[in-house]
Amino acid sequence: MAKIKSVFVCQSCGAQSPKWIGRCASCGEWNTYVEELTSSGSASKANIKRTSKPEKITEVELHDEHRLVLPDGELNRVLGGGLVQGSLILLGGEPGIGKSTLLLQLAIHLHKIKTVYVSGEESGQQIRMRAERLGNQLSENCYILTETSLEAVLLHLQALKPGMVIIDSIQTMYSSQIESSPGSVSQIRGCAGELLRYAKESGCPVFLVGHITKEGVIAGPKVLEHIVDTVLQFEGDRHHIYRLLRSHKNRFGSTAEIGIYEMQGTGLHQVADPSRILLSSRDGTLSGIAIACNLEGMRTMLIETQALVSSAVYGTPQRSATGFDARRLNMLLAVLEKRCGFKLGAKDVFLNITGGIKVEDPAIDLAVICAILSSNNDIPLEALTCFTGEVGLSGEIRPVSRIEQRIKEAEKLGFRKIYFPAHNLTAFDKRMFRHIQLYPVERVEEVFSLLFG
Repeated sequence: MAKIKSVFVCQSCGAQSPKWIGRCASCGEWNTYVEELTSSGSASKANIKRTSKPEKITEVELHDEHRLVLPDGELNRVLGGGLVQGSLILLGGEPGIGKSTLLLQLAIHLHKIKTVYVSGEESGQQIRMRAERLGNQLSENCYILTETSLEAVLLHLQALKPGMVIIDSIQTMYSSQIESSPGSVSQIRGCAGELLRYAKESGCPVFLVGHITKEGVIAGPKVLEHIVDTVLQFEGDRHHIYRLLRSHKNRFGSTAEIGIYEMQGTGLHQVADPSRILLSSRDGTLSGIAIACNLEGMRTMLIETQALVSSAVYGTPQRSATGFDARRLNMLLAVLEKRCGFKLGAKDVFLNITGGIKVEDPAIDLAVICAILSSNNDIPLEALTCFTGEVGLSGEIRPVSRIEQRIKEAEKLGFRKIYFPAHNLTAFDKRMFRHIQLYPVERVEEVFSLLFG
């Protein structure tokens, strides 16, 4: 017989303890332990069923993955070419970022596939009102189910036999077989495990919407990310119109691809050429503006970098960065002061990446430095000039990846000049580019002399 016992589980990292403790020894968080009931017991050998047997790896049969091509091209790109049958996908992001909007407009536009949208947070009328705003022609094969009981949801799915299932959200689902409140680690782990079993047995792909914590990680905590096949993260600022869809884990494709969307009144719209939109309002007569040629995943994007350098009025200089790592900004300012002789220690420096996009590519360093130098000297940079290159601690310009792809994108958008690391000269043939001037640079001092004499 299985015995019922209580155990205390950390809601931040999933660690267990036989008694309540104030601070978790695993993750260091305070007051995160919650008591949960679990069953323990040893199963007899007679009750163990052999469902599979070991086989040689050379004898395992290979089958082509059948992918469902979705009407959303950006989502297809991030998933690796389409939706794999029987896969379990987790979609996370901040509240109001567009998770439910993306999946609902996907469901109402799949006219040939039966889709079940399970909502534990909204009523059917609320979902219908939002669907009317997102699309003029709703799919007759889209079913709405407002339910939070996992057992009831699985019964409906067995009767409907859908081609795709959306659970919004996994934190609202609960199973009566687990003695804990909805949203706890045990409930999330148990419900996700049952949905994974359903997806693999039926071959029906399942989307899970996951809430995130105040630190920006998917709540659960890492339990969900280990169970699912794909982890997608929606990034962006709710006060800006652009959204980035990244893949942090993908068993069926690359994690380097990203999807770019524009949030409008009628829903999320795909952005096929983000560089043209991000650069549409630039002004060549203002100082402190530099164009960076960056890679976001496998896509090349030209992003406007804005800097403002002014004297510190209150004695203590301020350092502020939006869409860029503030610690890396401090490092670049130290390089400018040490290697170029600029006295920026007594000045306020503000940096902004336009469009609400958070940049992780280190190749933006050169554009950041040029924007800071332009604002400090109050001299605007030449129009149709872009920069790409990583800056080292000694002031050297380090090489970047896919330099040929970056230069092609800049030339396609009509840029006349590009400054890039001199070490990348051996990676391509200069004769390929006839409509853009190439400026290979090795150090920060060289860039300053070329730009400002």
